[in-house]
Amino acid sequence: PTLGWEQEYFLIDSALAATRPDIIATGRTLLGHTSSKGQQLDDHYFGSIPTRVLQYMRELEYECMLLGIPVKTRHNEVAPGQFELAPIFEETNLAVDHNSLLMDVMEKVAERHDFKVLFHEKPFKGVNGSGKHNNWSLATDTGINLLSPGKTPMSNLMFLTFFINTIKAVHDYEELLRASIASASNDHRLGANEAPPAIISVFIGQQLTKVLAELEGVTKGKLSPEEKTDLKLNVVGKLPDVLLDNTDRNRTSPFAFTGNKFEFRAVGSTANCAVSMTTLNSIVAKQLIDFKKEVDVLIETKDLKKDEAIFNTLREYIKGTKAILFEGDGYSDAWEKEAKKRGLSNHKTTPEALKAKVSKKAFDLFAELGVMNHIEVESRYEIELEEYTKKIQIEGRVLGDIARNHVIPTAIKYQNTLIENVKGLKDIFEKDFTKIAKEQIELIKEISAHIEGINRNIDEMIEERKKANNLDNTEKMAAAYCNKVKPYFEVIREHCDKLELLVDNGIWPLTKYRELFFIK
Repeated sequence: PTLGWEQEYFLIDSALAATRPDIIATGRTLLGHTSSKGQQLDDHYFGSIPTRVLQYMRELEYECMLLGIPVKTRHNEVAPGQFELAPIFEETNLAVDHNSLLMDVMEKVAERHDFKVLFHEKPFKGVNGSGKHNNWSLATDTGINLLSPGKTPMSNLMFLTFFINTIKAVHDYEELLRASIASASNDHRLGANEAPPAIISVFIGQQLTKVLAELEGVTKGKLSPEEKTDLKLNVVGKLPDVLLDNTDRNRTSPFAFTGNKFEFRAVGSTANCAVSMTTLNSIVAKQLIDFKKEVDVLIETKDLKKDEAIFNTLREYIKGTKAILFEGDGYSDAWEKEAKKRGLSNHKTTPEALKAKVSKKAFDLFAELGVMNHIEVESRYEIELEEYTKKIQIEGRVLGDIARNHVIPTAIKYQNTLIENVKGLKDIFEKDFTKIAKEQIELIKEISAHIEGINRNIDEMIEERKKANNLDNTEKMAAAYCNKVKPYFEVIREHCDKLELLVDNGIWPLTKYRELFFIK
């Protein structure tokens, strides 16, 4: 297995980051009103790399060279302050190690340039989040890419074998694949406007869809000499030598074929690639073992030649995996309904998604391949649930602290200024006071309503946290934090963000989005 990861990240000024307790403690902004200018114009994406960032990137690339990390690509991403780098493809174990090392180096180099690196999947509301697209393929020990269409029908038969078996593996284990990318931070990204949905599907493009449809129409059983010729020349032989990302048109797909590899786009930017790659490698390995057995049985019992047995097996796989193939808009409501009809899972939260890791299907898979035993799988499940709970718990505490210690006192301070203003207006304009001070009085009332909303919801959130902490097992606690505690975050944030627009900018205690976004 080979891997080429793409690491997306945000850079913000370290001095500004230090003014935000939420960024320091959680890696993301728990509140903050959307900036008037964000990514609407695509001017950051298509613009040149800011000079200060380019200096950072150059030093980072130098440090990577010293460590043997083969980084090659650097560019701006869609959101303001967002960037990406990617390496030359490597053997998966090495690529995973290099990515983990890189993230550490990125933070250290950033400090020297007065930057703070944000790896969180959704650090800012209202603009794109960050992923870590895992470009995965299989190669021989001599470097031949098994997912690259070849020049002859025979080499394309090899390509189709690995291509269709990968699709079959994803079809059979889509829930486990979804579980491999589950985390508290990635929950913010999956299903948002720039990210794949929580539904796992495979995008292969029109050309390969047509090839599979023709292959599906091949007669079952022994092939006549004419059928063999027709199949190899007109179906298998049609594939061009290199598709060169001919199918890379659907950015809403979580698992897309992009010419000579599959791109697992749903992996989060904070993730360790090892988790998703272990799962993907395992399900494909299991599928290839089963495929070999099925082909051998056909050769032995049906007296079929090897190619005929392969074609027959692949044909049945194509028929049985149509549910996982999807070419349309993965963000649409219509796809959610269609996916449900097809029987695909749609686990939108981590506690829900992680259950697939401790299913009998998962236990059997990892045990059969000698990857992990039951205890090792259960341990990882327990740890991931606990990590999820603690992250939500920390975010809830930080949000409550900021709202009560920063936002509310500032709002009251500004409200007092307004009250003094109203008193002064009353002294000067006794008769017309009500009319002249109308806007100020409404503003005072509006601020009071938001303060009350913040306090009430924080109190309710704390009560739900206490209940969750008293639960007797990790599963129940994670579910409680997910379904009972986390929903308060958006409500509290909404009140705080409204106050940000009402309160005097000169006394607002938190650096705003418009100040964090645009690096000069």
